[in-house]
Amino acid sequence: MTIETLPGSSGYLDMYPERKIPLLKNPYIMGLTVVAGIGGLLFGYDTGVISGALLYIKDDFVAVRESSFLQESIVSMALVGAMIGASAGGWINDAYGRKRATVLADIVFALGSVVMAAAPDPYILILGRLLVGLGVGVASVTAPVYIAEASPSEIRGGLVGMNVLMITGGQFLSYLVNLAFTELLDMQVPGTWRWMLGVAGVPAVIQFVLMLFMPESPRWLFMKDRKTEAISVLSKIYDISRLEDEVEYLNSQLEEERQKKRDVRYLDVFKRKEIRLAFLAGAGLQAFQQFTGINTVMYYSPTIVQMAGFKSNQLALLLSLIVAAMNAAGSILGIYLIDYAGRRKLALSSLAGVIVSLLILSGSFLFGSSGSTGGLSGWFAVIGLALYIAFFSPGMGPVPWTVNSEIYPEAYRGICGGMSATVNWVSNLIVAQSFLSIADALGTGPTFLILAGIAVIAFVFVSCYVPETKGLTFEEVENIWKERAWGSGSNTQSLLEQRNES
Repeated sequence: MTIETLPGSSGYLDMYPERKIPLLKNPYIMGLTVVAGIGGLLFGYDTGVISGALLYIKDDFVAVRESSFLQESIVSMALVGAMIGASAGGWINDAYGRKRATVLADIVFALGSVVMAAAPDPYILILGRLLVGLGVGVASVTAPVYIAEASPSEIRGGLVGMNVLMITGGQFLSYLVNLAFTELLDMQVPGTWRWMLGVAGVPAVIQFVLMLFMPESPRWLFMKDRKTEAISVLSKIYDISRLEDEVEYLNSQLEEERQKKRDVRYLDVFKRKEIRLAFLAGAGLQAFQQFTGINTVMYYSPTIVQMAGFKSNQLALLLSLIVAAMNAAGSILGIYLIDYAGRRKLALSSLAGVIVSLLILSGSFLFGSSGSTGGLSGWFAVIGLALYIAFFSPGMGPVPWTVNSEIYPEAYRGICGGMSATVNWVSNLIVAQSFLSIADALGTGPTFLILAGIAVIAFVFVSCYVPETKGLTFEEVENIWKERAWGSGSNTQSLLEQRNES
């Protein structure tokens, strides 16, 4: 079977256009994607809700109110848990499957939600945050890979993008909850933060139940020589003509992949040049997603709005809710653009807009006066925030997760996916812990200027190291890395040239 006739490849779909599967047209794939994406909803909700809940936690626990360390620990312990969960999640995925990894993440997350809601003191609350983080970390590795491995290549980017939509939807929901509970606080309703944190366990329980009826990843089943189960899953995704080609190809790849799998270790990622190059691109995208400031905007958007001169808490939360809504709306746009424009072009366009937006934000603080509520400089800051989200969310939001779900060979997909997700969480923690300190030391304007400089570096990085993977099969992508590692004489066709000609 040649590169051009691989099932799902551009050449194959040109030969058999009637076998192409449109986005949103297959109920089975859509159901699988939505159920798997609930993990993204948990991810997004948890990252957003803690900023509002912390206001009320300080009212209930004097020790937290008097200790910046405890406040930082409550926020950051979930990120610590996510780093551990992501680093272990790759191995769990490969050893036990995507389905069991998701179920395990749900159990840990739900347990953490109960512990947080019932916490009698700050230290039990921190334990609950750690458990929730562990669940989020495993889910952040599992959902993109699970969706990607069950998706036809021509719509893989859009379907993985739906997981990002669930993340941004969870963030929007968290800001909505923050705003609603601000009203309850005014009514002197006790224990509001317990409800805010505890309610996150409900989607985890729902996903746990639904996952019991979901299939395992067909590619993972093939790797474990459970072909009958894999074919049963594939038959619900493809019509009979394409199904036969998919099964034939997976059979031809099975022995090769199993041979690779026996010897894979974490250090092998850095020993094989083509895997090292793929991991550099994937981990670099994950790091730049965070270091260009997205979670600074999401975590601290109420604070940034107040820095710009809007002193009302409710107004700040309302404007932040609008920012979160734009983030979710941009993710919907990204679902379409990622398979239409391509991953690389979308990331570069996104970063170009992010650079301009951060320069506007920086200028509004450097040259404006934040002393007058709602002044011109304040509105420029809000416009800068809105533009930032408008450019970031369709591009640098989904692209890193999509690319990381498709650039690694089957044998390395779990390990490399876990390692790159860990890079994302470590970068997230660094940015979250340093933004306000740097803003206090240098000023808010220079801090956004630093982020703009990092975005310029990210633009150069994507230009140099990230290939276009739109519409390619996993095997075509693998051959791109072999060609980059060993040159065009390494018995692989020049897929990059083929893509440019098409």
